[in-house]
Amino acid sequence: MKSLARDTAIYGLSSIVGRFLNYCLMPLYTHVISASQGGYGVVTNLYAYTALVLVVLTFGMETTFFRFANKGDDNPSTVFTTAFSLVTALAVAFLLGVWWWADGIAGLLGYSGHVSYILMMAMVVALDAIQAIPFCLLRYQGRAVRFACLKMLFIVLNIALNLYFFLWMGVTDVWYVFMLNLVCTGIISFFFVPDLLRIRWHFSFPLLRRMLGYSWPILILGIAGILNQAVDKMIFPLVYPDQTEGIRQLGIYGACVKVAMIMAMITQAFRYAYEPFVFARSRDADQRQTYALGMKYFIIFTLLAFLCVMGGIPLLKHLIGADYREGLGVVPIVMAAEIMMGVYFNLSFWYKLIDKTIFGAVFSLVGCAVLIAVNVLFIPRYGYMACAWGGFLGYATAMVLSYVVGQHYNPIRYPLGSIAVYVLLTAFLYGLMTLVPRHWPDGARLAVNAVLVAAYVGHVVWHDFPLSSLPGVGRYFRKKT
Repeated sequence: MKSLARDTAIYGLSSIVGRFLNYCLMPLYTHVISASQGGYGVVTNLYAYTALVLVVLTFGMETTFFRFANKGDDNPSTVFTTAFSLVTALAVAFLLGVWWWADGIAGLLGYSGHVSYILMMAMVVALDAIQAIPFCLLRYQGRAVRFACLKMLFIVLNIALNLYFFLWMGVTDVWYVFMLNLVCTGIISFFFVPDLLRIRWHFSFPLLRRMLGYSWPILILGIAGILNQAVDKMIFPLVYPDQTEGIRQLGIYGACVKVAMIMAMITQAFRYAYEPFVFARSRDADQRQTYALGMKYFIIFTLLAFLCVMGGIPLLKHLIGADYREGLGVVPIVMAAEIMMGVYFNLSFWYKLIDKTIFGAVFSLVGCAVLIAVNVLFIPRYGYMACAWGGFLGYATAMVLSYVVGQHYNPIRYPLGSIAVYVLLTAFLYGLMTLVPRHWPDGARLAVNAVLVAAYVGHVVWHDFPLSSLPGVGRYFRKKT
């Protein structure tokens, strides 16, 4: 658990700090590009499509690499080169296809006059896919610091260039958003050349067949998972009665969802550390107890993050432009959905470790079907609030299915009583936050909310994390013997 905590902290540094710095772009865009202009809606819409394409191009090879590299039956270098070769081939084929049919794709998505948007984002997603397996290799080798440095370098470059063009040069065209992303992604790709040159290359077709047999359900799971996160942003302009108003509302929704993305940062940091951790300890006698503790600690800290963000809304609302703030009501719903997504990820290892990844595909597809149904039925009437609730219900469905079926095939005694106490305490404290009058000064509201967050922290320290157990400073709270 100490090893997991250390790696989570390092990956979290690159993820949380990196995304926090990336938040600088969201206030920049929402203050420079007005909601009525709809430019941020275009960004939100196209990035949703690229997220889906990235999942398809990586073809589930990230999890598959960890499984086969740790299994002991194959040389890890062979596993890496086989996975990397497949993903690179898919990325190149995709890029050529988009280049050939760029005009048709742009017209289909509603961007006939902006073919360059499509081409630039295609190149970005192809490079991201090619980088994905080398990033997995760094995680497998335990090179968390190099992993974090490369992620941070991308963020710093992207922010610096955006600040230069949007603030110093005064541009307002969303074309620069896509162009600068492409430049930074291309630069990061060059840093993997030394790592690739040190690898002993050996492609294995028999290994590829076995890896594909393992990965295709993960691909379906990944597609369903990314649809749960992004399909609302894809279909919103298609089902909203007024396309212009739909793009405007999508921009508002996309900006406010960014405020809730602190939860995605935490779950991503946890996933980076937890996935190799779980596969490496799959033969341990106490593995189930470790998974149960991992689940509990994950929920404790994500609920704390939920309270911190909701308590800080009087301050965080200034991250986005004034004409975007009408959508802040989606933040608690989206954050709750992200927590359930993280719980679902924690629950997913039972079928990954018994090589029954088809279960994950089924659960995710059912959850995705729920999300799409809610969006299609209710977006025309309720707008972006339907998107938020659709994600909530979709993740809740997949989470419950995975838990119920998992307890049959690979039962784990999760501390449900303790977890329920934390959930109810969080709901109670958040309810008190909503009762603080809106007309109070922001400072007063922040002070009250800080007291409520402190009450949660006090409960955590009293029941699960006594001060004497904390690393470093814990020795000052231990009783003298």
